Amino acid sequence: MSLHPSSSPHFISNNLALDFLNSTCGSGESTCDFLSDDASAVAWLQAAGQLESGFHGLATGLGEAARLLREAGARLIDPGKHTQGGDLDVINRILEAGTPIRTLERNADGQIVLTERRRDESWTSLLETTAAAFSHLLVHGELAQVRQCEAHDCTLRFLDVTKSKRRRWCSMAVCGNRMKVAAFRARKEPS
Repeated sequence: MSLHPSSSPHFISNNLALDFLNSTCGSGESTCDFLSDDASAVAWLQAAGQLESGFHGLATGLGEAARLLREAGARLIDPGKHTQGGDLDVINRILEAGTPIRTLERNADGQIVLTERRRDESWTSLLETTAAAFSHLLVHGELAQVRQCEAHDCTLRFLDVTKSKRRRWCSMAVCGNRMKVAAFRARKEPS
């Protein structure tokens, strides 16, 4: 999986929950984890558009909580993995504690609008949208569309939203091209 850039997270899955699972990628010594600590978890949320770029909160414990959410989500989404009793609890705790505050206000034109804001700067509030994305994926029948990239050395997942439901690669530009070139070379080599 050495062709994937390890300096920035991958947002190729068509789904926030799967992009969150893809925040760790690679295998062996070339593994990259974009949720390794609080600062990297904040950076991932900013890159995903889930947190404003000017965020200056502490978010103490965010990295650890994000990794727990990612592990629980992976077990719930991957059909071959054995889920643990607390996996749903991890998501439920974040959903409950991080529920945004909704208030009615008047905008500049005097119209009444519903506004939504994070409850606070705690990690539960910061991870609520990601936990909601997991719950949506689990409840709304999209699990059958979750795919693992077919490249032999790629660990990334994606939501197959193609009409034919035959997407094979996390990215045609990276893994798809690489695998097609390898198959072409294998066909051209003398037996």
